[in-house]
Amino acid sequence: MESVVRVVVIYFFLLLVFRIAGRRTLSQMTTFDFVLLLVISEQTQQAMVANDPSLTNAFLMILTLVGLDITLSIIKQRSPKIEKWLDGTPTIIVENGRPLKDRMDKARVDESDVLTAARHLQGLERMEQIKYAVLERSGGITIIPQEQK
Repeated sequence: MESVVRVVVIYFFLLLVFRIAGRRTLSQMTTFDFVLLLVISEQTQQAMVANDPSLTNAFLMILTLVGLDITLSIIKQRSPKIEKWLDGTPTIIVENGRPLKDRMDKARVDESDVLTAARHLQGLERMEQIKYAVLERSGGITIIPQEQK
């Protein structure tokens, strides 16, 4: 039973940490982020297993993690408030070619991130060509171009 409690505690701790870290942390992984994720996973594994390397314990932990994930998905379906807290909401960060600095700062997104997405997704070169840039729940940036005149 201790293994199940350890897994539940670790799961919610990691969920909280990544929620606080923000969407962009999970969206565009750099080499540093990848190494950090590997270190976190190793430490998480050590925290969950403690001194019990048995297969039974490993199976129990895996089932507990999958069960938690399924349970949270069901809770999110039934409670929009919890879904909003866990997954966030899309955020408009550029409106009519004007960067919304307060929102961009809060999301740790800068103009170069927006322009990179604009070039990549729409072939746009300037901020003025963007009607809306939306930071999605996944951490990606969606670009809606200004209408051509």
